Amino acid sequence: MEEFVDGRIIQLKEWKINHGEHVMNIGEYAPDFTLQDKDGKTVSLSDFKGRKVVLYFYPKDNTPGCTRQAIGFAENYNEFKKRNITVIGISKDSVESHVKFAEKYNLPFILLSDPELKAIQDYGVWQEKKLYGKVSMGVVRTTFIINEEGILQDIMHKVKPDTNAEDVLAKIK
Repeated sequence: MEEFVDGRIIQLKEWKINHGEHVMNIGEYAPDFTLQDKDGKTVSLSDFKGRKVVLYFYPKDNTPGCTRQAIGFAENYNEFKKRNITVIGISKDSVESHVKFAEKYNLPFILLSDPELKAIQDYGVWQEKKLYGKVSMGVVRTTFIINEEGILQDIMHKVKPDTNAEDVLAKIK
């Protein structure tokens, strides 16, 4: 199914994300949010209207998978910048944790703190997880590609931390 939006054809896929009672679909507007970045400044998704945004949700600063994922985005940052794409990482970690994480690994992109799980829940990435037989709630690693009009262009579920940045660049030709 295709939808014509502002001169662009958006391919609507069957992929869906649980979003409370609402299901997010490719081709819908991405939910706006306002969160603090690592410098304590408030940042909203709507601040980037007119730019493509890669929004990735990850479980926790300074854990092995999340660190590899962040380093992948950092290593590819110049390519994202060349393509006029803003990279934003969101986790429930504190602003202070993000400061240390960004400094330790020289992360040049935006990290947002969502301790109250507002954006995390709005995007449907706070889900039940199983690890070594233990069931708990947590952030499921997910990446959203949002076009210049604020519309979900792609949703990448259960991404691989080691290749997430390269996989995103391959999707955005």
